[in-house]
Amino acid sequence: KKPKKRRSGCACLVLTVIFVGGVGGVGYFGYQFYQNRFGSAPDYAGSGNGESVSVDIPKDAGGYVIGQRLKDAGVIKSVDAFVAAQEQNPRGKSIQDGGYTLEKEMSAASAVEMMLSPSSRNNLIIPEGFRNVWVYEQIDKRLGVAKGTTQEVAKKDYKKLGLPSWAMNEPNVKDPLEGFLFPSSYGVAKGGKPEAVLKQMVSRATETYESYGVEKKAKSLGLDSPWQLITVASLAQAEGTSHDDFRKMAEVVYNRLKPGNEQTNGMLEFDSTYNYVKNQSKIDLSLTALRKYDNRYNTYYYKGLPPGPIGNPGEEALKGAVNPTSDGWYYFISMDGKTSEFTKTNEEHQKLVDKWNASRKN
Repeated sequence: KKPKKRRSGCACLVLTVIFVGGVGGVGYFGYQFYQNRFGSAPDYAGSGNGESVSVDIPKDAGGYVIGQRLKDAGVIKSVDAFVAAQEQNPRGKSIQDGGYTLEKEMSAASAVEMMLSPSSRNNLIIPEGFRNVWVYEQIDKRLGVAKGTTQEVAKKDYKKLGLPSWAMNEPNVKDPLEGFLFPSSYGVAKGGKPEAVLKQMVSRATETYESYGVEKKAKSLGLDSPWQLITVASLAQAEGTSHDDFRKMAEVVYNRLKPGNEQTNGMLEFDSTYNYVKNQSKIDLSLTALRKYDNRYNTYYYKGLPPGPIGNPGEEALKGAVNPTSDGWYYFISMDGKTSEFTKTNEEHQKLVDKWNASRKN
């Protein structure tokens, strides 16, 4: 028999190194795979670093959407950590939409717990139909800044706050943000910045308007732009006395805008447009004064729609504007301040006006 060849010690060493290196490589990548699949997601420790931040959660948002909003705001370290914490909390799925005041660098579990606590939602509530002037004042108070600060920011930087392209550069507009400070609940904490709050509100309005397809709807309703559709919604909001009114009120607007209509000849004649430009809310207005006041928002003086929205319409008014009734309404009056009565002719309307005047002994 031939003598066995002796293996080189060097060769054995190389094989050993390769084997160990291979095992090490497999081990490393295996460890990474395990961590990625089964390890804990990156997370902060504790209940925050003391720096308050406001976060707006959209309607019907799931855990991943909420987590992404919180991560973008610097509240949590990872979306996965938040989703895991939400699932582990028995009440985690009951987190609602709206604004929250939280802290930066919170653990995911702390963020979930905080969002379930009423203390995180001591929020600024914007009611339906309120004008921007009022909203600006409330933001100033919440942020602890000088009166007029937020309004000045809105006037100077409105193009940087997220308005859609169709809401830009409208002529003769009193406030480009009117109609875009959407009625909702917002977390507004002292020490925050007006720009951040306004962006939240504009974003909420834009998301809502897009969900209703305002660009396509405007064309189908015979309007020139979605800007006009939001203006119609604001008129329905301002003149309606209940949610049941909005569809009828929107029809009144559309019917009066029809070219050649013999009822109003294109004049809207809404008291609310005069009140808007005067920043008042009066009921008894002089017809003579209304018809003499030369202002583009005064629909007693100019035909058609005012240059822009006259307040911030809520979702119900928006629904009315995109889906009006088709019953032939041209006139309306509120006899009791709580409900409106609609009529199709001036004669019918005048009977109600006479009845209302008699009740007030005018």
